[in-house]
Amino acid sequence: MRSRADIAALIPHQGLMCLWESVIEWDDDGLVARSDGHRDPAHPLRAGARLHAVHLCEYGAQLMAVHGGLLARAHGGRARAGVLVALRGVELRALRIDDLPGALEGRARKLMAGEDSWQYEFEILHAGEPLASGRAAVMARS
Repeated sequence: MRSRADIAALIPHQGLMCLWESVIEWDDDGLVARSDGHRDPAHPLRAGARLHAVHLCEYGAQLMAVHGGLLARAHGGRARAGVLVALRGVELRALRIDDLPGALEGRARKLMAGEDSWQYEFEILHAGEPLASGRAAVMARS
């Protein structure tokens, strides 16, 4: 999957709010994705001229959405819309990310998938160094 448009077809986030630009690899248990959008002055999560590292939690949550969309498509359907209900064990190792020169790499691994809820762990890296990690839970919308 080599374009933001391909990814946007799987998730509710559109335009620049679709934060991942390519999926490097994926399987039933997780995925690896890449993005260069953190340097874009028009990034929708910027406050002033900065993009704070706390927004890496949204990057992590979108990894879950992309993975769910890929799984659903592989089984002939579409993923159910969900709502982020919890973040746990989040560690941020930077204050901001807009000044990082290279691409971000995101990794997500499914921990649990029920009929109405999912839990994943995520890690966001830059140049091989961890920037953020944590666990996220999503519940399906009614």
